[in-house]
Amino acid sequence: MKSINQITVLGNLGRDAETRMTTNNLAITSFSIATTNSYKGKDDNWINDTTWHNVTGFRVSDYVKETLKKGATVYVQGRLQKREYEDKDGQKRQSVEIIANEIIPMAAKANGSSSAGQEESFVPDPVESDDLPF
Repeated sequence: MKSINQITVLGNLGRDAETRMTTNNLAITSFSIATTNSYKGKDDNWINDTTWHNVTGFRVSDYVKETLKKGATVYVQGRLQKREYEDKDGQKRQSVEIIANEIIPMAAKANGSSSAGQEESFVPDPVESDDLPF
């Protein structure tokens, strides 16, 4: 049976994106996105429930990297991946992250409306599994 692992998020960056290079010269860009779900609570007051998503992109264009600044709105489409690692104290940890297939910065016009469709998007080149650090 075929399965699907796909996620799409539209949210705001919690910090500036960081890019590092692997020993194989593969550029890896990481950032976090906050998405917020608002609903009315039992007391009739609005409650904002924020979820943070860690995102990893490979070979992200310089233009997109320059726009991935704290507070910026970004659209990300990709797949979820669970990763296990040891922290600095030797404790085993798990992390779930989005491996981005597409990153689109959502630039706002002066009047506040979105200029969707006019941004440069990021669609990565295929990455060989031998190039990945995990």
